[in-house]
Amino acid sequence: MKLIYWSGTGNTEEMANLIEKGIKEVGKGVEILKVGDTNVETLKDEKILILGCPSMGSEVLEECEFEPFIESIEGSLKGKTVALFGSYGWGDGEWMRNWEERMSDNGAKVILEPLIVNNAPEGDDVDKCISYGKEIASINI
Repeated sequence: MKLIYWSGTGNTEEMANLIEKGIKEVGKGVEILKVGDTNVETLKDEKILILGCPSMGSEVLEECEFEPFIESIEGSLKGKTVALFGSYGWGDGEWMRNWEERMSDNGAKVILEPLIVNNAPEGDDVDKCISYGKEIASINI
C-alpha cells in the first residue's frame, strides 16, 4: 500500500501523516511518498493507492507536479483500489468530486468517500484522518 501526496502549505502533508498513523495503529504497513519521489513504475504492483492533493486555483489539482503525475498513471489504474484525500481553503469540494469521477472513469475502484478537510486538520478532523487510515487498512483486497 502506498500513500502519495502533494502539499503546498503542509495541510495535506499533515493529513497524510495522520492517515498513515491510523493505518499503522491497526498493524498494517504503508509507504508514504511525496509525489515528486514516485512514478508510474513504482506503483505498478500496488493494489491500494492512497492519493492526496489539496484544492488549488479554481478547485483543481495542483498543476505542476500532481496533475502530470495523475495523467501519467491514468492508464494504469484499471483494477486498482484508490482512496483520495486533500485539504481546501475555499469552495465546496468540487475538485474532489471531479477527481473521484476521473479515477472511476479510468477503471479505479474508489473506496470510501474521499476525505476533505478545510485548511489544517484540527479537533475532529484529526480523528477523521486517523479513522480514514484505519478504514483503508481494514479493506481486504
